[in-house]
Amino acid sequence: MTSPDSPPLVSPSPCPAPPPSLPSSPTPSSPAPSSSSSLPAPPLLPPTGEVMVLALGRRKQRVLIALSILPNLALAFLLSSDPLLTLSPPHHCRLPGPPPSPEVLNASLPWEKVERPGASGAPSQCQQFTNSSREAVVECQDGWDYNVTEGLQNNIVTEWDLVCNQYWLVPVEEVCFILGVLTGCLSLGYAADRLGRSKTLLVSLVLSVVFGVLVCVSPYPSIFIVMRFCLAAASAGVYLTLYITRLELCEPSLRLTATVLAGLVTVAGELLLLAVALGCHTWRALLGVGAAPLTLFLSYGIPGVFPESPRWLLLTERSSDTSAFAERRNSGRDMRDDESFTELESEQASSSSSPHPHLSFTELFHSRNIWKNICVLGFTSFISHGISHCYSSFRGDVRGTAPSLYWTYLLSVCAGGGAWLLLWAAVDRCGRRGILLLSMTMTGLASLILLGLMEYLSETAITVFSVLGLFSSQATASLCILFTAEIMPTVIRGSGVGTVLALGCVGRLSSPLMDLRNHYGYFLHHVVYSSLALLAVLSILLLPESKRKPLPQTLADGEQYRRPPLGRRRRDNVPLLATPNPET
Repeated sequence: MTSPDSPPLVSPSPCPAPPPSLPSSPTPSSPAPSSSSSLPAPPLLPPTGEVMVLALGRRKQRVLIALSILPNLALAFLLSSDPLLTLSPPHHCRLPGPPPSPEVLNASLPWEKVERPGASGAPSQCQQFTNSSREAVVECQDGWDYNVTEGLQNNIVTEWDLVCNQYWLVPVEEVCFILGVLTGCLSLGYAADRLGRSKTLLVSLVLSVVFGVLVCVSPYPSIFIVMRFCLAAASAGVYLTLYITRLELCEPSLRLTATVLAGLVTVAGELLLLAVALGCHTWRALLGVGAAPLTLFLSYGIPGVFPESPRWLLLTERSSDTSAFAERRNSGRDMRDDESFTELESEQASSSSSPHPHLSFTELFHSRNIWKNICVLGFTSFISHGISHCYSSFRGDVRGTAPSLYWTYLLSVCAGGGAWLLLWAAVDRCGRRGILLLSMTMTGLASLILLGLMEYLSETAITVFSVLGLFSSQATASLCILFTAEIMPTVIRGSGVGTVLALGCVGRLSSPLMDLRNHYGYFLHHVVYSSLALLAVLSILLLPESKRKPLPQTLADGEQYRRPPLGRRRRDNVPLLATPNPET
C-alpha cells in the first residue's frame, strides 16, 4: 500500500480520456492564430435584396435604370393618343354636286351645331332634305364635310365617318382601350411574378410591336377596336414590368428619384406626341411613330443587356444562389463587381430546378394586412382616376363653354408634370402616407367647392379650382402606384401593382361612359366621386409608411408593414395594427 504523501499512480494508458464534464478544447500543441486569415469563416447568411442590388455595381445600376426609363417616351405615344384619335370636329351633311374647296366651304357655310335643316338654310349635322321641295328629311346620303381646326387632319372619326348614327363607336373604342389596359395589368402583372420580369418584358415588347403594326393597317373600325384592345394590353404590360423592375433595381434612397424621372419622361413623351400630331396629319402615321421605336427595345432580350430583377432571383430558392454568394464571400471577391451578378444570373439560368418563385396561396389568403393595403390603395386609385374627368371637363359640362383640345390636353399634361415635381420635393421629407393624405384632401375639397359654390364663382375661380383638383388627383394617382410597389412583397409585386392600376382603369371608364350618355347625370357622377374621396381620406390613415425602408421580399415581410401608432408613446391595440413596422 502507498502512503498518503506518495504521488498518485500514473495510468499506463498513454492518452487519458478527458473528464466527461469538461468541454472539449483545442490541443495545447496547436499554434495560436497569428493572422486574420486563419480565423474561422463567418456563418453563411442568405443574401438580401439590398446585397443583390449592390452586386450589380453602382455604374451598372444607373445604366439599367436609364434603360428602364427610355421606353416610356414611346409608350406615351401608344397610351395617351386617344384624345387625338377620337376627336370629333364640327361637321355637316355634304351637299350634292362636286365638293367645293375647303377655303370656299369654310367661308360660305356656318359650322355651328344645327340638328335639323331649317329656315336658316344651313345644312345640319346629320340630316338633309330629299328633294328641292324640302318636305322629307333623311339621314346624310353623300357623307359629311368636316372643319378640322385642331389635332390630326385625318383621324378615325373623319376617315370612317364615325358621326351621327355611328358616333357610338367612338366611346366603345375608348372603353375597349381602357379595358385592354386593365387586362394587360392583371394578366402580365401576374406573369411577371411567376415567369420573371425580363421574360414578361420581352413578350410584352414583341406583342406591342406586332399589334402596333396591325393597328396601323386596320381597314375597318371593328378591326381597329380589336387591335387597339390588344395593343393596350401589351403596352400596359411593358409599362408595368419596367416600373417594378426599375424599383427593384434601386436602393431605398434612390427609388423616388428614379420613379420621378420616369414620370417626367412620360410627360415629355406626351408633349412630344402633340408636336408629332401637328406634323403627321394622319392617325396611322402617329401610331406608327409610337410603335416603331419599340423594335429597338427588343434588344433588351439579348443576354447581358437587361438582366433579370435581382430581387426576383432571390425568390427562386435555389441552392446555387446561396452557394455562389458564399464562394465569393469566402474567396474575398468584391460584391460590387460588375461581373458578379452576370455570373450568378448565368448560373441560375443553367440550373435545372424550377425557375418559379415559391408562393403559398394559403398564406396569401390569410395575409389580412396585405389585402387591407391593396384595398385601400386600389380604392384611392379608383377615386383619383375617376374624378380627374370631372375636373378636365367641368366647364363644358356645366357652363357649356368647352375649351379647345390643345388647352385641355396641355392642361392635363402640365398638371401631371407638376404632380411629379411635387412628389419629388415633398415625399421623401414628409413621407408617402402624409403626402397621399394631403393630395386626396385637396382633391375632395376642390370638388366640393366646385359643386357647392359654382353659381358664385367667376370663370377664373372655376378654372383655378379645376386645375387644383386635376393637379392633386394626378399626384394621388401617381403616388398610389409608387406606394403599392414599395409595400407589396416581391413575390406578388407585379400582381399587386397590376391590381391597383386595374382599379384605376375602372375609374377611367367613367369618362367614355359619360360621353356615351351625352354627359347626362354629370352632377350625380361628380357628387358620388366627391363623397367617395372623403371616405378615401379616412382609409389612407390605415396605411403604413414605406419611406427609406427595404422592399419586402416574402409575404411574411409584407405583413409587417402596418400603420405606426398615432402617438409616439402610445401603442395601438387593434389586432390588424399591432405588428411593428420593419426597422429603417
